[in-house]
Amino acid sequence: MEELKLELKNKIIENLNLEDVSIDEIGDNDPLFGDGLGLDSIDALELIVMLDKDYGIKLLDPKEGKKIFESIEVMATYIAEHRK
Repeated sequence: MEELKLELKNKIIENLNLEDVSIDEIGDNDPLFGDGLGLDSIDALELIVMLDKDYGIKLLDPKEGKKIFESIEVMATYIAEHRK
């Protein structure tokens, strides 16, 4: 699971072009949106595409995405349970 969390942090930094953020600055339980990492709705769409492309997970319900993208910890758990 730790390897998946590290992979997610790397992918988020790369896919969202977060050049000023390092892996060490993203805590496993830090919120990804709002006061945490500060992602926005456009970033959420990028994360949905990443889940589909890299892990074979299709999110059809935006409310589901809101729960899944709460933190790296929550994302990693969801991916581990649903990846294809």
